[in-house]
Amino acid sequence: MKENILILSVGTRNKIVQYFKKTLTDENGNRTGNVIASDMSLLAPALYEADKYYQVPRITDPGYIEQILEICQKEKVKGILSLIDPELSLLAKNAEKFRAIGVTVIGSSYEVCERCLDKWQMYLWLKEHGYHCAKTYISLEEFYNDMNEKQISFPVFVKPARGSASIAISKVYDRETLELLFQHADTPLIIQEFLDGQEIGADCYIDLISGKTVSIFTKKKLLMRAGETDKAVSFKDERLFKLLEKFIQEFGFRGPIDIDIFAIGGTYYISEVNPRFGGGYPHAYECGADHMKMIRKNLEHLENESAIGEYEEDVYMMKFNEVKIKIE
Repeated sequence: MKENILILSVGTRNKIVQYFKKTLTDENGNRTGNVIASDMSLLAPALYEADKYYQVPRITDPGYIEQILEICQKEKVKGILSLIDPELSLLAKNAEKFRAIGVTVIGSSYEVCERCLDKWQMYLWLKEHGYHCAKTYISLEEFYNDMNEKQISFPVFVKPARGSASIAISKVYDRETLELLFQHADTPLIIQEFLDGQEIGADCYIDLISGKTVSIFTKKKLLMRAGETDKAVSFKDERLFKLLEKFIQEFGFRGPIDIDIFAIGGTYYISEVNPRFGGGYPHAYECGADHMKMIRKNLEHLENESAIGEYEEDVYMMKFNEVKIKIE
């Protein structure tokens, strides 16, 4: 039976589709499964890398999940995943519906996805479990109290309490701007300490069967653009690997995840987690951290062995623009 995989909301993530197609090809060049892609826009370039694609409604459409279930049945899909944060909770919430038709949701539980999406809840969890993280405030009063006690100072980041992809984030340098943002916000905001240190990204895979962390790839971010890593270099630190293993186990992740970390004065601060493939994952793959192969093995009901830190160090990633041309 073919190991068909459905990737939702593919957008511009062409490399992810390409890597899955490569994984589902044997040593003789024969395909062992198909990669099906979906997006609400027919101008999502990654659609045209897939073996087959579907245009679907917005994820907020009342009939969205039913349409995805129909695609799964029609295409005999074995595993499904999404590349955008808001859809992760939706998939997890309906995991039983997919399981009933033989489809595995490649991702974390609903509670875990929701906690990652809610920056305030994430902060409370990190603080409660003793992890270093940025001081975070949900009210101006608490922030001003700590500022008067010299526990925090400007600049700070102001962000929507729920959100992803660095959308609507402001770096604020004064009280007047801060209050203006809070007065005109149409969604709850948080104030977050500005962490001035080396930004690090970790691409990890947690086995869907055993629940163990089986792959961790870390990179130092050299340049960011629009919330994503533009240039980076791979590195290894056993102390960081151990910290991330402990964090991942306690939090309860499954499947591919992307962790943002800051290194300040020899201390690692955990910032945010996207419980999906991150935008910089191609760096990990090209260095040898093949999470597609691990997904395939899990879909065959086999556990993966640990390959933490098994990748090339001092490898640089540099993103550049390409174009996809489609002729009607």
